[in-house]
Amino acid sequence: MVANAEKVTQKQHPSGDKRFKALDITMKRNQYRQDALIEILHKAQEAFGYLEEDVLLYIARGLKLPLSRVYGVATFYHLFSLKPSGAHSCVVCLGTACYVKGSGEVLAALEKKACIHQGETTPDGQMSLMTARCIGACGIAPAVVFDGEVAGKVTAEQALERIEKWGIGNG
Repeated sequence: MVANAEKVTQKQHPSGDKRFKALDITMKRNQYRQDALIEILHKAQEAFGYLEEDVLLYIARGLKLPLSRVYGVATFYHLFSLKPSGAHSCVVCLGTACYVKGSGEVLAALEKKACIHQGETTPDGQMSLMTARCIGACGIAPAVVFDGEVAGKVTAEQALERIEKWGIGNG
């Protein structure tokens, strides 16, 4: 009986994916408390790169939460992603100051050049294009974040030059 119990505790996720073990450890460390959901989602995104549906379901079952609640939290916070990210990221600020100074035109130019819309990744996985309500860089509006680096007073032409260096839209 004891040997059988040990097998159960050492059992891996049915997929054999060891990343689920990191989730199990995080959930156990937090005593499967439902109020640890955000921390567990962070760990899942760190392990998997993004939060796919089976990962959300696994977390929901582990914390005994409805999937709708886990999905709701994952989609509410901007830092969680339900899709794989591109090799490069481009975040256009659409806050009032940036928008008034032309970030809408910057976004439109980027969407046209990359043949994607905000919230999407190019089919080749090279770039994800996102928007933010405000990145707190109003003094240098319009602001765009290229691979985590904030660029200020960005024109549409400058943004296009930047993504062309990544090989976007050169085909």
